[in-house]
Amino acid sequence: MLIAAVAVVVLRSYLAAVVALSVVSLALSVIFALLRAPDVALAEAAVGAGLTGLLMALAARRVGLWPKDDESKEG
Repeated sequence: MLIAAVAVVVLRSYLAAVVALSVVSLALSVIFALLRAPDVALAEAAVGAGLTGLLMALAARRVGLWPKDDESKEG
């Protein structure tokens, strides 16, 4: 979890940073599950890893931080 958290800050690729952030959320949900809080773990996994990661990836693509394949081949 600590390695993924550092990777979020260090990585230069926005998509890789979003994936690393989702890994942090998944690790946190595992910790919640081990602490016997399954409802919090499920919410963290669904919202933190799933929905937030998807929204951040779509936002990065929308503002041009994650170029489409055809744009990267042209330039």
